[in-house]
Amino acid sequence: MTTVARILLSVLVALLLVAGPCHARPAPQHTTAKSAASAKAAVDGITAIYNFGDSLSDTGNLLREGGATGVLQHTTSLPYGSAIGGATGRCSDGYLMIDFLAKDLGLPLLNPYLDKGADDFTHGANFAVAGATALDAAALATRGVSVPHTNSSLAVQLQRFKDLMSATTRSPQEVRERLARSLVMVGEIGGNDYNYAFAANKPAAGGAHNLYNFGRVATGVVEALALVPDVVRSVTGAARELLDMGATRVVIPGNFPLGCVPSYMSAANETDPAAYDANGCLAALNLFSQMHNVLLQQGIRELRRSYPAATIAYADYFYAYVRMLRDAGKTGFDEGAVTKACCGAGGGKYNVDMDRMCGAPGASVCARPDERISWDGVHLTQHAYRVMTDLLYHKGFASPAPVEFQRS
Repeated sequence: MTTVARILLSVLVALLLVAGPCHARPAPQHTTAKSAASAKAAVDGITAIYNFGDSLSDTGNLLREGGATGVLQHTTSLPYGSAIGGATGRCSDGYLMIDFLAKDLGLPLLNPYLDKGADDFTHGANFAVAGATALDAAALATRGVSVPHTNSSLAVQLQRFKDLMSATTRSPQEVRERLARSLVMVGEIGGNDYNYAFAANKPAAGGAHNLYNFGRVATGVVEALALVPDVVRSVTGAARELLDMGATRVVIPGNFPLGCVPSYMSAANETDPAAYDANGCLAALNLFSQMHNVLLQQGIRELRRSYPAATIAYADYFYAYVRMLRDAGKTGFDEGAVTKACCGAGGGKYNVDMDRMCGAPGASVCARPDERISWDGVHLTQHAYRVMTDLLYHKGFASPAPVEFQRS
């Protein structure tokens, strides 16, 4: 039973650490009509981006909702955003994939939808909220799962999009015309659903190896596994609504390989070499990620059959991340620190201490963040997000290609 318990515990701790909310000061500048007009010419006919998701792409919505507590309070200021002049609500030292994608498309950075100071959503809007779930709070509550940080589930984000369309267009046909010139990003989202399910069944302190805790861990695993089909249906259902409204280019990302992320690896603290795959990642955790991704890709294939005229791309975050690990030295990363957070207080192999996360007293920042993949043990550095963007949208890890960039 020890082996089974270790596997279940490793899955548990990984999913308990699914990317958490980030909260920060407002960005110092807003996109205006003037700045939008000065943007470079649109690439491949795309004039706007609409983004839905969680902390991997939130550029300031949770900040404006408020309510972050505990260790999350440390992300409200530097060193978050240190590469771009200050904390803006992005869970990194700088820009995210959604920012780099907007730049590559010649568009202004997306304004968070909840930014009341933004006076122009001509080139799209960002609806992502850190800590958000794919399923709404009521649906999760029926399973005994509470949502602690935000109620801005995917359904809420989708409604906000519809509200924006109602306020800025005069007819469904005008919405269709706008979406025909837009790129729509549905996720990554869903990891927090699993996170909160595991949190509801976390082991009692002081008895990690007793039968009671084994039972709780097993319950958490079963409940998280049971959520996967519903999470996938929520994501593909949102995509279906957007396609019905006229979207012609939709990107649906999969999950990262959880077993390669420093916070998960540190928490598991697995000493058995057999628990690791050829990339040095925890195989059990990556198996869970792959299960989600396989079901998601099946749902995407069904969408493609229903909407043959649309381009519906699967953004393979899993294998793009693995490629980034394998090619770390070629893209400027320190090959000896690919699983070590730049900002933290844990020291050792991973530099992760969940009680003293980045920004907490005692935490420090590495001398060269651009040489690290992980920023805080959960989220990536600006450099890593740049590399991921290149892999996904310039090197074929998002397929079929949602955008045709000119080759340099």
